[in-house]
Amino acid sequence: MTELMHKEFIIEDYREAQELMERDSHFLTLAGEAFGCTVSGRGNLVRVTGDEQGIEAFMTVVDEMRQMLHKNIRLSDRQVYQVVEALRTGRLAELHEMEDDVVNVTRNGTVIHPRTLGQKEYVDAIRHNSITFGIGPAGTGKTYLAVALAAYYLRNRDVQRIILVRPAVEAGEKLGFLPGDMQEKVNPYLRPLFDGLLDMFGVEEFEKLQQKGVIEVAPLAYMRGRTLEKSFVILDEAQNTTVEQMKMFLTRLGFRSKMVINGDITQIDLPPHTRSGLPDARIVLKNIPDISFIQFSEHDVVRHDLVAAIIKAYEKRAELKAKSKGEHHGNHH
Repeated sequence: MTELMHKEFIIEDYREAQELMERDSHFLTLAGEAFGCTVSGRGNLVRVTGDEQGIEAFMTVVDEMRQMLHKNIRLSDRQVYQVVEALRTGRLAELHEMEDDVVNVTRNGTVIHPRTLGQKEYVDAIRHNSITFGIGPAGTGKTYLAVALAAYYLRNRDVQRIILVRPAVEAGEKLGFLPGDMQEKVNPYLRPLFDGLLDMFGVEEFEKLQQKGVIEVAPLAYMRGRTLEKSFVILDEAQNTTVEQMKMFLTRLGFRSKMVINGDITQIDLPPHTRSGLPDARIVLKNIPDISFIQFSEHDVVRHDLVAAIIKAYEKRAELKAKSKGEHHGNHH
């Protein structure tokens, strides 16, 4: 039986104490639970009980949280989990590097950093590979970061064009030439891609670039028969491509181009019995150099903390379902 120890410490800085003790010392409690410690906070005094290793780990996390507050980063559950995870996996140094990694700067001067270890891995993968797959739940910043990098590459003249592609599953691939130009028909699907580009370029420059064909938006069907040279190509919602479409898309890769393929395998909208090209590509292409697969988890969700909790709850249910299915099948044999 490990012997329990007690440690008390005082947080001198009033603002730090206030934020760390927020909601019944919620953040301190989270950090404590992660390492099997119980924590109570009162005023600016913190008392922690646990084994030696647990307390040591807890103190490291508290230090990290205090550093964040110094940098005016608002604490959130996600950040606490992230520090805990980084400490467990020996990636604290990477966590610190992340803050110095500038992906791009928006029109109004906001600096875009990777905000989770998963995002950092993804950004690095895009920089170092011709083809990068970002797989994982919504809200993990896959699209936004890809667009921010694309804008950076365009500005630096590393590429000559940005091409945004989505499978038009919701409307069937054959958009048909209804009145209204193609742009108008594609728009609703491409909202998330546009949002990122508008942040980077502003409305006027964005529209100019679009008119010049430097930024192109197209449904997947329009990619057939083309070779995309010196382009930064982003395929969004890739879980809704068929195997054939995915192969067609990937083989468009031309010289000095980058491709980023993003999707969420849990959100496939294809007709029943149609195999998605995304999980298939992960199996077929997994050991090919210059192709990278980054898997995001709920830890990488950068929206409201509740979003991560919601994703987790649904994943749990899916696991239970799969499990009961498995047991069900097991009983029949």
